Amino acid sequence: MSKRWLQVATAILALIPIGTGIVTMLGISDPIYASGGVPALPILDSNLRFFGGFWLGLGIALLWLVGDIENQTVLFRAIWGAIFLGGIGRLLSIILIGSPPLPFIGFTVLELIGAPLFVYWQSRVAHDATGYR
Repeated sequence: MSKRWLQVATAILALIPIGTGIVTMLGISDPIYASGGVPALPILDSNLRFFGGFWLGLGIALLWLVGDIENQTVLFRAIWGAIFLGGIGRLLSIILIGSPPLPFIGFTVLELIGAPLFVYWQSRVAHDATGYR
């Protein structure tokens, strides 16, 4: 449960929302949606691009806090809390609409199981470094 491994894991995972956020800002032209024949609805395109920008910002914030990860408990928890809530949204979609492609099932697992584990891991690192939990 070392600080260094948490920093490495966080930096690597931050690259996912950074990369996918940039791609999602393409809206319905995003290769995933374009290949699925998603209709060119302005509200859908607008929401996808907004989500892409938000996701990109979340990834940048996650990458930004890596250097001071033991002192960034509130921001770390807010980011992983948002990711967890996104996982709940994906789970609802799976239940109500059906299963997405396999990589998205993996994202859902990371969001629902990984988020609480990362919050716990960071709390241990913060406690070890500062005595704060």
